[in-house]
Amino acid sequence: MTGTGRVGLTTERLVRAGADLADEIGFEQATPAELARRFGVKTASLYSHVKNAHDLKTRIALLALEELADQVSAAVAGRAGKDALTAFANAYRDYALKHPGRFVAARFRLDPEAAAASAGVRHAQMTRAILRGYDLAEPHQTHAVRLLGSVFSGFVGLETAGGFDHSAPDAQTSWTEILVALDALLRAWPGAPASRP
Repeated sequence: MTGTGRVGLTTERLVRAGADLADEIGFEQATPAELARRFGVKTASLYSHVKNAHDLKTRIALLALEELADQVSAAVAGRAGKDALTAFANAYRDYALKHPGRFVAARFRLDPEAAAASAGVRHAQMTRAILRGYDLAEPHQTHAVRLLGSVFSGFVGLETAGGFDHSAPDAQTSWTEILVALDALLRAWPGAPASRP
């Protein structure tokens, strides 16, 4: 990797700094100009490492997907059924609460080639592995993948935006009950073998 003199800029260092910046001030505000300001260099000096703002955002998104996949994978290792579902959901939520900008970045729309090569593929595989414990055949499994993604993203998005700050019960109590309800729903999914007489 090449540097740019005294600040030792590399693509990896810029992307990690961009991800930290996203957590601090928001993913949309994590721009090459803001990064350059933080490093005390001219914006043009970053363009030997990232092509433009879209490239920077794509790289932050790829980093976030990788970090999140690693965290979820470690959490679900050796677990099955409800335990795996709960570990998966909690790892996802914990990451989002600790890294709100990265969480937004992980949902950044990637071009098909970048998406296919990203850790997003691992996320889908892990979700489907968890759902195998509920014996869901297609197309039910795909519907369930979409449901879980919607619930986790929606809940955490509302929580990080302060949507549950001014009402009872607290967010953790709701989260725990939602996971119990999701487990029950998956066990009784319409058309799944477990729900048949």
